[in-house]
Amino acid sequence: MVSQPDQQPTPLLPGIPVPANRFDTLTDALDYAATAATGFNFYNARADLVRAYPFAELVADARAHARRLLLRGIPVDADGSPMRVALIAETGPDFVAAFFGAIYAGALPVPLPLPTSFGGRDAYVGQLRIQLESSGAALVLCPEGLFDMVADAAPAGCEPLGWQAFAALPAPDIALPTANADAIAYLQYSSGSTRFPHGVAVTHRALMANLYGHAVGVRIRPGDRVISWLPWYHDMGLVGGVMSPIASIMSADYMATDDFARRPLSWLTLISRNPGTTLSYSPTFGYDICARRISTQTQPAGRFDLSRWRVAGNGADMIRPDVCQAFVDAFAPAGFQASAFVPSYGLAEATLAVSMVPPGEGIVCDLVDERRLAGTGVATGIAEAPTDPSRPVRYRAIVDCGVALPGLTMQIRGDNGEPLPDRAIGRVFVHGLGVMAGYFRDPAATAACLSPDGWLDTGDMGYLVNGRIHIVGRAKDMIILNGKNHWPQDIEWAIEQLEGFKAGDIAAFSLTTSSGEEAPAVLVQCRTTDDAERARLRDSIRAKVRSLTGMNCVVELVPPRTLPRTSSGKLSRTKARQLYLSGEIIPLNVAA
Repeated sequence: MVSQPDQQPTPLLPGIPVPANRFDTLTDALDYAATAATGFNFYNARADLVRAYPFAELVADARAHARRLLLRGIPVDADGSPMRVALIAETGPDFVAAFFGAIYAGALPVPLPLPTSFGGRDAYVGQLRIQLESSGAALVLCPEGLFDMVADAAPAGCEPLGWQAFAALPAPDIALPTANADAIAYLQYSSGSTRFPHGVAVTHRALMANLYGHAVGVRIRPGDRVISWLPWYHDMGLVGGVMSPIASIMSADYMATDDFARRPLSWLTLISRNPGTTLSYSPTFGYDICARRISTQTQPAGRFDLSRWRVAGNGADMIRPDVCQAFVDAFAPAGFQASAFVPSYGLAEATLAVSMVPPGEGIVCDLVDERRLAGTGVATGIAEAPTDPSRPVRYRAIVDCGVALPGLTMQIRGDNGEPLPDRAIGRVFVHGLGVMAGYFRDPAATAACLSPDGWLDTGDMGYLVNGRIHIVGRAKDMIILNGKNHWPQDIEWAIEQLEGFKAGDIAAFSLTTSSGEEAPAVLVQCRTTDDAERARLRDSIRAKVRSLTGMNCVVELVPPRTLPRTSSGKLSRTKARQLYLSGEIIPLNVAA
């Protein structure tokens, strides 16, 4: 994108009152935001302003798109579902105008991912086709540069169109329907959706409740400004980065996720440049990339001013206290304060946020003896778990992810669905206004995680302490060996302590060996080409895992950039295991 130096970003203050009573629907919120001076601003990889996009202009474009869709027709399926409009979620005005245009028209927008560096063209086309078939989209809109791939992915009955071709269609003056608060607003595909995708059905009411809870949780106030590089096909990027500023009438600054990957410190440049106090979120790996990048360059003092970064949100993956500390160490000279970190917990099935630490508290951890996390059942009590004096004590830092947002309730349950007391590990359940209506056209998957009385089984494992949630890991990722639970994060973090490895290099899971026994396995990205060094690394990894689990481990060294990621950038252990077992991940040769 080419910068336009004569443009100015939208102002900090909206110039209109921010209502205390929240809106019933997203279109109500956007219509009100259109009367403000604030809006969205798009920047290139060098943090130069490319396009200022006031909310008034966004609404005009979205309403024109809605009329284009209505002229085309918004058929309703036999089950009452309106037409789905899939959108390749490129960070920019084209996507956001089309997304809200679909909502104004009464259609269901379905944000879908851009291509990633992993897997290549065929993998992207295959994943996109599965998601288009799952959603039953009749139309898919995309950047012109991706049209050929999208056209190849589009199944029969799904028409592909580029942004410009869609915008060139006539937009006659047609009355727009009124949104119903209990109607589905959009479908959100979870970040790990690949072979069996689940489209999360989010109603207007659930969305607005979650946005209100988020505003209360971060204590939004006049003078706040959102800055984000998160992808818009992920719930944190879409709800937290796009819809939250609209509901709170704030200006927001964006750079594309690919631009962040190339020049991550431009994120900090944006935070330093524009006036106001900053709200900006990232998974742990975003902070990690910046801390590593600055270590090879000049000191941040004088280059950045991070003193106004009020809420440095952290979520969407397991929060790494060591990485956060490294970020503090690197950027404290630029004014960053450790108390700005706001750990949170959420998932697409709850719209976005479930819990949040109150701003100003920073990161607080429980140091838990890892033997207390390795009991024989999923509900092992931390305080009462047996210890084994013959094994050295190792501690794992479990981050406090805060209290439930207004309108939500959390509960920890055991194997038989019984509520568990404080400090007992079990499955995390959530109930309240932000919980999804269900998975789109998948009643079996919905019934498997959402009870008739509205309790959502998140699939996460954790425990409560005085109402504050601590997440231990994903239940499906747990490695159970000889009746003991081993968390893949513990194995991965142990290997990271070895020289030459870093976060994201390792995927741990279990597999069945040729002898029929379950064993831990790790795929480790390796950069050396020396056979002797590879053999040494493999032996040191085996020894490390054996010391942690007491078992021999299958170790496979794989080329760099091999391990798959979800759309939000998280390591996908499940997909890594699938690709390894199918032979699509080919290990490097290692001398015996």
